[in-house]
Amino acid sequence: MQKTNAASLEQGATRTEILERKLADLILSGDFPPGAALDESELARKFEVSRTPVREVLRLLAASGLVQQRRHLGAVVARPSDEELLGMFFVMGELEALCAATAASAMTSAERSELESLHHTMAGLVRAGDVAAYSIANATFHELIYRGSHNAYLGDITMQTRRRLAPFRKAQFSNLGRLVGSHAEHSDIVTALLRGECKRASDLMRAHLATVGASFVQHRP
Repeated sequence: MQKTNAASLEQGATRTEILERKLADLILSGDFPPGAALDESELARKFEVSRTPVREVLRLLAASGLVQQRRHLGAVVARPSDEELLGMFFVMGELEALCAATAASAMTSAERSELESLHHTMAGLVRAGDVAAYSIANATFHELIYRGSHNAYLGDITMQTRRRLAPFRKAQFSNLGRLVGSHAEHSDIVTALLRGECKRASDLMRAHLATVGASFVQHRP
């Protein structure tokens, strides 16, 4: 997947578009968790703009599903129901399963070695109980598989969907038992990918994402 320079993204973009991206990034990174209030005045001060573009950005983010606007109560970061969240994880699972199936036959030797090396590194993070570092490495692990599919369009839409679910995927690791489980599931996926077992890699990845979703729903605050 081709990386785009952040400066080039902002070149030619309107103030509202730039503000929309910045606020969306804060929501998706977990800086504004699900259910958090989004006060227009505070956001205007934070981004050094008037309330008018903030109001427009909140409207746009509400249309995309990231923000919920409540009559007379203001806007909050959207908090999907358990049913909605599991539906999102289902779609994520299907996309990642397709990436895994494709990567099992398309990954180069260098890409397989890189994935295997990262997986071994993550084992040490599990033993150390380093949730923050594991969460970062986990994102890289999955992205290596997307890239390994060598299908740019598939990789792009999978990354977009992953970005929407990022706060919920990250939160699963608040349960240390899930850290161990995640790495064990990764082990089976890596084995299937290294062996070129397309269907097995796909099935394991689909089950992995189903477990991630169920784990978050079970332990969500």
